[in-house]
Amino acid sequence: MTNHCKSVSETFVIRKGFKVYNFQKCMEYLEKQGKTTYGNSFQISEMDHPTIYKLLIYMIKDEKTALKLKIDLSKGILVSGAIGCGKTSLMHLIRPFAYQNSEYKIKTCREVSFEFAKNGFEAINRYTLKQANQSKLTGYCFDDLGAEQQIKHFGNDCNVMAEVLISRYEQFVENKSVTHITTNLSASEIENNYGNRLRSRMRAMFNLITFDKETKDKR
Repeated sequence: MTNHCKSVSETFVIRKGFKVYNFQKCMEYLEKQGKTTYGNSFQISEMDHPTIYKLLIYMIKDEKTALKLKIDLSKGILVSGAIGCGKTSLMHLIRPFAYQNSEYKIKTCREVSFEFAKNGFEAINRYTLKQANQSKLTGYCFDDLGAEQQIKHFGNDCNVMAEVLISRYEQFVENKSVTHITTNLSASEIENNYGNRLRSRMRAMFNLITFDKETKDKR
């Protein structure tokens, strides 16, 4: 058992065949791992507890609580908040809680765009086509939507992340392939940058989980 798995196993007990998580222990785990990963200055603000609680409920697939919180466990999550509020670090730290076959990789939108500039549409295929042995796409969290620029590959203009997300939407409809996103863009900014076509699909693909507007820059 890895250290991560061992630590996560200490946050729950088994009751009647179900895992019952202790929220306080989950927070202690996240803060401990945060300090290990990002330094001793890492600290979870009490203001962020409601946001983290929703993310944990989603990750552990607590159907009863998710229903109360109006979280659709078949969708992905779109984590929204101001620059520096901790979206990216939290999506890294909370991954060990992902329930069965819900694991995801994290890729920055800038990296995806740079891959397109170098390799063209083959780079997009990497995130939008299933492998021969897959029933659905590999889970991804595309980090910092909006930070990428419109990149050209041999003169071809392409809104790379719009293409990736629209293609992944089609796979979501077909086989429930799940995608996650972090962004500091508002809904209107997403529409301006990527078009109404994508924004309408994003409503179907994602649960919106937001940080409080008063959350401080933690950088």
